[in-house]
Amino acid sequence: MHKLLSPSWVLLTLPLAISSAFAADAPGLSSEAKAASAKIYFERCAGCHGMLRKGATGKNLEPSWTKKGADGSQTEGGTIKLGQSRLEKIIGYGTEGGMPNFDDILNKDEIKNIATYIQAPPDAPPEWSLKDMQASWKLHVPVDQRPTRKMNNVNLNNIFSVTLRDAGEVALIDGDTKKIWGIVKTGYAVHISRMSLSGRYIHVVGRDGRLDMIDLWYEKPTVVATIKAGLESRSVETSKAKGYEDKYAIVGSYWPPQYTILDGLTLEPLKNVSTRGVTVDGDYHQEPRVASIVASTTKPEFLVSVKETGMVKMVDYSDLTNLKEVTINTAKFLHDGGYDSTQRYFMVAANASNKIAVVDVKEGKFTALVDTAKIPHPGRGANIKHPKFGPVWATSHLGADVITLIGTDPEKNPQHAWKVVQELKNHGANSLFVKTHPKSDNLWADSPLNPDSKLAGSVTVYKISELGQPDPKPEIIDVAAAANLGKTKGIQRVVQGEYNQSGDEIWYSVWTGNKVEPSAIVVIDDKTRKVKTVIKDKRLVTPTGKFNVYNTQHDVY
Repeated sequence: MHKLLSPSWVLLTLPLAISSAFAADAPGLSSEAKAASAKIYFERCAGCHGMLRKGATGKNLEPSWTKKGADGSQTEGGTIKLGQSRLEKIIGYGTEGGMPNFDDILNKDEIKNIATYIQAPPDAPPEWSLKDMQASWKLHVPVDQRPTRKMNNVNLNNIFSVTLRDAGEVALIDGDTKKIWGIVKTGYAVHISRMSLSGRYIHVVGRDGRLDMIDLWYEKPTVVATIKAGLESRSVETSKAKGYEDKYAIVGSYWPPQYTILDGLTLEPLKNVSTRGVTVDGDYHQEPRVASIVASTTKPEFLVSVKETGMVKMVDYSDLTNLKEVTINTAKFLHDGGYDSTQRYFMVAANASNKIAVVDVKEGKFTALVDTAKIPHPGRGANIKHPKFGPVWATSHLGADVITLIGTDPEKNPQHAWKVVQELKNHGANSLFVKTHPKSDNLWADSPLNPDSKLAGSVTVYKISELGQPDPKPEIIDVAAAANLGKTKGIQRVVQGEYNQSGDEIWYSVWTGNKVEPSAIVVIDDKTRKVKTVIKDKRLVTPTGKFNVYNTQHDVY
């Protein structure tokens, strides 16, 4: 057993370690301002712009760069060329292309300093090895000391794991009673919660690389294992193939660029694999970050999306000693994705290429690249039965005010398969998630990163049965107004709809973007589209992502 780096130590020292490694001698910044700016960059900016600032979903933020065109022409750019004043405006006010405004999150001095900071050269970040992971790993409760039966009366299938972004916590909310069952301390800015196939364990990973395993069989949700998997991690999944239920977990990291396979019941690190390598364009890249990961339900495989290389790795975990990978070339830069309704095809956004890549999980082969509007950002996407085009999968966009529908049925509807069959109007660009449920006749889309507060606080909803009409009309719902939070300094951003188990409610977070102002969760009746409940609690600090246990466990979306 290895000694754990305590959660408080991890949260406090990681920003310091990062700032020490990264904080170059940016002109005009004191050592304190450089350290604070480095912390802001890696918590708030690196997810889109990269640890090394080379860009992906977001723009390249190197001080200077030169690009050579196919005709031999050269284009020059960089943060120095943009200049201090322009950078401050972009950071403060955002852009229509998907950059959110930070004037309600950062103060004027912080905006000024981060603008200065990104004009200095980035330094190489530290690595994080299997040995480092082993030293951080803590098995809080051995398997043989855990409950042998469920010790509570909670309907675990309808629990919501809610990210409390800036508090470094998740709230486990009872979907039946709408009450907080428990608050669990986690890493900073939990990016995703994923359920084990058994429905017993929730795995949550934060942007600081900390992974927590929460056991739901206790009277109150309890962390039974913890590990620091990297310096920045974004994805986690568990094995779901027959005979491998709960056997393994996998964590994907932004830095170092790698994925790590862990024991599914203890989080002991077993196998660490680098994703550095050559891109689909044939260029070597030193920062190919791991984005989304899904597990096959039919084969002992994880599908690992590698952002910068534009490759999907089908990782066979049946023999870790002789690990096998099938590498499928798609397009840059891979991000979020999920299954079609049959769970045969994996649909993943190559968002900087404005494409959706399709992988046949059954055959282990590339299927298609579908051109879309600018910067698709689906989350897991949404599967609906279209009245005209049959089964389709939907994505919204950071860079366009549309919802894109793609045909997914090559057997019964081959004429529509892997084509954009319809574009629906969204109420604004800067969308992060679309959502539906097999029992619902609604398709929902948010726009939380829109600089316009009215658009950021609203959602678009279409009636699926009406999509075959020549010009279907959506309803625009002002969810932020329904939360009744009063006047706040921060924009009230409405983000990530999630259904309850039965599919008759959709939950939205109303997030003010800072820790000092109130937030809420608005529960909407899916049939009537009327507000049923507004969940308010002092403990709901910056709620963002929500993951229903049953829907996450079974990939229902």
